[in-house]
Amino acid sequence: MTRIIAIANQKGGVGKTTTTINLAASLAATRRRVLLVDLDAQGNATMGCGVDKYRLKWSVRDVLLEAVTARDAITTSEGLGFNVLPANADMTEAEIKLRDMPAGDFALKLALESVAIDYDYILIDCPPALSKLTVNAFVAADGVLIPMQCEYYALEGLTALVDTIKKIQRVINPRLEIDGLLRTMFDPRNNLSNEVSAQLTEHFGDKVYRTLVPRNVRLAEAPSHGVPVMTYDAASAGAKAYLALAGELLRRHDGGQLRLGNE
Repeated sequence: MTRIIAIANQKGGVGKTTTTINLAASLAATRRRVLLVDLDAQGNATMGCGVDKYRLKWSVRDVLLEAVTARDAITTSEGLGFNVLPANADMTEAEIKLRDMPAGDFALKLALESVAIDYDYILIDCPPALSKLTVNAFVAADGVLIPMQCEYYALEGLTALVDTIKKIQRVINPRLEIDGLLRTMFDPRNNLSNEVSAQLTEHFGDKVYRTLVPRNVRLAEAPSHGVPVMTYDAASAGAKAYLALAGELLRRHDGGQLRLGNE
């Protein structure tokens, strides 16, 4: 059964897009069929996958506004290993128009229903705000993966996000749950990072992924080449961390069968 995961945090700069791209690549490396959905008007996930956001025939904006189907707009790059439903600045228009649509909160859910059977995992890169587009992602998703830095304001922002998830779960999507919290850009030498990490584990228990994504220059460089870090430098600490995250996610939801390579 397809699992749809929204990768969300209203705070920018926490590694949300980096996580979406590299988790998609890592799951694809385990021979899972993966679709990445870019809901951010910046189109960073689209460009980070090697898809030119300036030359799109169709984008997720057209899908949400019912101009085309999701299958029409899905694209990929050679050697990527997974498919992409791309985005660009036109998403700003979709954000506005969805507010006036009677079923505006359900647009993404309805769009994905026709293609979900083609994938094992659908990962949604949400914009850095609790917006109409983020609500669409939460309505469509089974779980929310929350990337976050272990810093001073992290827990305060997390409270608002968790409250929104609970509200969507209670009012619209009862199957929605917190899939897990991912500690990104983690530096074990930083006392504050360790303190916040300990607080997260205390409050959320096994919802906190064991995987720690370190600060890694290869992770920062890969998007400029339009490839996941696994393609850019498979031996890097960042690539190994996201493959470990994929393994952790599979153990939770897919029986832990990695199926690496040509198995």
